[in-house]
Amino acid sequence: MANPSVEELKKNEDYELLAHLNHKQIKDFVLKQLTGSTSKIVNVFAIYQLLMVLTGMFFLARALVLAFRNEIQPLLISVLAIVFSLSLLIIIHEVLHGIALKFTGAKHVAFGGYLKKFIFYAEADRHVLNRKQFTFVALTPLIVVKLITLTGIILTIGEPAFYFWLLLMSAHSLFCAGDIGLLSVFYNDAAKEIFTFDVKDEKTSYFYKRTEKF
Repeated sequence: MANPSVEELKKNEDYELLAHLNHKQIKDFVLKQLTGSTSKIVNVFAIYQLLMVLTGMFFLARALVLAFRNEIQPLLISVLAIVFSLSLLIIIHEVLHGIALKFTGAKHVAFGGYLKKFIFYAEADRHVLNRKQFTFVALTPLIVVKLITLTGIILTIGEPAFYFWLLLMSAHSLFCAGDIGLLSVFYNDAAKEIFTFDVKDEKTSYFYKRTEKF
């Protein structure tokens, strides 16, 4: 069954506005969702992210120790991984969102961001997504980058390049927190039928739920 249109969501009494947020507010909204959500997907991601951050910190510290022993290459590669993560990896992450949006039928995808707030996003103007579609869009970068970095880790075990792939995986887990926070809106109550869309001119995301009739 096709998704309702933007007009149907706004004007049909079968749908109720659940939340709306300006893209500048995404970080605060995500933090609220992550700390207040009881959904399994948030809990699982929190454990995954903690493991990734601790692993990244351990190997970064190890690279520093090796540098003091005149093995400088792991540290140089670690610095390269951090620089790559804060530049090209951000672009790759959002492009993957954009590709996923295209797969859901979006005709036009745009990208934006607020550098001072370190907020970046991909959007498809007035393109309505249901739970399954939004899950696909939200998780595509996490899964794709995870598979690529995991492959890199396996192929470079025992080599300095190992640090690059591992720290990339660790850093990217932080980038995915926003995706999981927004995704939790759909899973806080799995019984609800929820839809979302962006309005490019307003730089705003809307979430609607189907009303329950008794």
